[in-house]
Amino acid sequence: MSIHPAEEVRTETVRTGPGAEPVLSLRGAAVRVGGRTLWSGVDLAVGAGEFSAVLGPNGVGKSTLVKVLLGVLPAAAGEVRVLGAAPGERNAAVGYLPQRRNFDASVRIRGVDVVRLGLDGDLWGIPVPGLGRARRRAARERVDQVVELVGAGTYAHRPIGQCSGGEQQRLLIAQALIRRPRLLLLDEPLDSLDLPNQSAVAALLGRICREEGVSVVMVAHDVNPILHHLDRVVYIAEGGAVSGTPEQVITSATLTRLYRTPVEVLRTGDGRLVVVGQPEAPAVHTDRHGNGGGHAAGL
Repeated sequence: MSIHPAEEVRTETVRTGPGAEPVLSLRGAAVRVGGRTLWSGVDLAVGAGEFSAVLGPNGVGKSTLVKVLLGVLPAAAGEVRVLGAAPGERNAAVGYLPQRRNFDASVRIRGVDVVRLGLDGDLWGIPVPGLGRARRRAARERVDQVVELVGAGTYAHRPIGQCSGGEQQRLLIAQALIRRPRLLLLDEPLDSLDLPNQSAVAALLGRICREEGVSVVMVAHDVNPILHHLDRVVYIAEGGAVSGTPEQVITSATLTRLYRTPVEVLRTGDGRLVVVGQPEAPAVHTDRHGNGGGHAAGL
């Protein structure tokens, strides 16, 4: 299905406060990979302490958007600003959690040491005896702070290979937070977690937004665990995108215009949103590691 940028739906409403510059801003942004435009005409503004999700079917370029924000991949058109500068220029103030990493049970490094790598894992050399004691003490204190922040205190001193998937993910979030970022980018952090852990991690990220004032942008496969935490949504289809509040974006009318095919958004008795396409669902939000297919997508 081809989506023409000039006809894309734009529903974005910016809420950043009087005179405040957004933490990140995209205006008419586009990206090309291998000579093919993955998406174009993307508008988004995220303010301090806001929780945003990047949604859409597999293969449309959700993770590519994160690469653009990190400055790893240039935008092909439009303007992209991150913390008031070009992407990549202020990555020291950006926390990043890549797609799910699994630690084998034989890995003996402790959880607190994995967290500490986010602070000084890029430093090399043997410390000079007697120097940097205050810095090392401050580093230990900061590790303790973020471990407590993510609720990992009871298992952070265990080998990370002996931690559950949800526990590992909390420790990796702590690693991404240790340098006190203003912006946290997470690429499918709920992938491969069971439903209770998805809900727990989503609640943790929502609390970090509120209490720490960190802006969170999360690539997600299923919006259900995070829906009531979200301030805004970017929904990417093949070639284009819509952005705005969840109420603006996840509707039958908006997704029908985006996909150029009839799409129904239904709400089940337990509050889940289900997207149904006719004759075939345009976006199937199934576990990419499981059996794909189907005609309805749980959002």
